[in-house]
Amino acid sequence: MSAKDLDKYARQQLQGLPEKLAERAARHLVMAGLLIGSDPETAYRHALAARARASRNGIIREACGETAYAAGKFAEALSELRAARRMNGQLLYAAMMADCERALGRPEKALAYDTPDIRSHLDDAGQVELSIVVAGARRDLGQAEAALRLLENESLHSKSREEWVARLRYAYADTLLDLGRVEEAAEWFHRVVAVDGNRITDAEERLAALG
Repeated sequence: MSAKDLDKYARQQLQGLPEKLAERAARHLVMAGLLIGSDPETAYRHALAARARASRNGIIREACGETAYAAGKFAEALSELRAARRMNGQLLYAAMMADCERALGRPEKALAYDTPDIRSHLDDAGQVELSIVVAGARRDLGQAEAALRLLENESLHSKSREEWVARLRYAYADTLLDLGRVEEAAEWFHRVVAVDGNRITDAEERLAALG
């Protein structure tokens, strides 16, 4: 495994480190990226190994946060992503941070991430991801109608095949079901299946359960 396998942006973020240190940290980040989908616990350990060598580097702290999140370590993920934000000012992980608050039983804190300033730093996909999390927080607070309205303001009818479309439609279908609108929920679960070629959701199983 070589540091050259790390993407260009991440390599640039390591340039302030001594060469040998940057090389070692980069190798750990490469492994973390390779393993995050299949073995997030090991990916997290690689990110921590990089942090042990350069704890004040923003891209390394982002990697720690992302892998901790994937491993279900939500308090650790939130701490790491906050540290990364202090170092580099990035708000790209706002949806992930908000979701950590939800997972920690603090939906009202998740809502605090839905601000014009934060949204101005997100691309279209990032804004949708934030809306999905905030809608979930609304449902946690018993505000399903408000959650539905929020999701309806997003691009539910997008022709894109990006994964965020499937996640958005899934959240919408699930919210409809929460409100007892079963036929509409089934229709939207079908629309999830239509764009979910990578099976990132369990929409097919949800449809089967609905009969």
